[in-house]
Amino acid sequence: MARQSTLARSRENVPRQTKGPEALPDLDRLIHERIRLGIISALAANSSLSFNDLKRLLKTTDGNLSVHARKLEDAGYIACTKSFEGRMPKTEYALTAAGRKALEKYLNHMEALIHAMRTPDAARER
Repeated sequence: MARQSTLARSRENVPRQTKGPEALPDLDRLIHERIRLGIISALAANSSLSFNDLKRLLKTTDGNLSVHARKLEDAGYIACTKSFEGRMPKTEYALTAAGRKALEKYLNHMEALIHAMRTPDAARER
């Protein structure tokens, strides 16, 4: 049993394949989650969106959107601006330069995965 846990620990320390033409960077798990990818994508297509616009667009709840937006904000991928329209509070989100760069990296990774799956070698392995 001790040997198994040692083996498990040693596997955790093995880096993902990082050499050769088929090497792919690690997927950004922060962006990969559905709601967060939706937030980032929507903001990439718009200069800014309000909390209510995002909630409507993503068909999610206040709490769910708040949690995911906060994670993206903490990572520096989006910026949040709070203001008032009359007496009503308004929360606006915008994609930061770091967020745009992270999305670009994520999309490049996904394109590489798609390409890898469509190559003749990958088709033969299936």
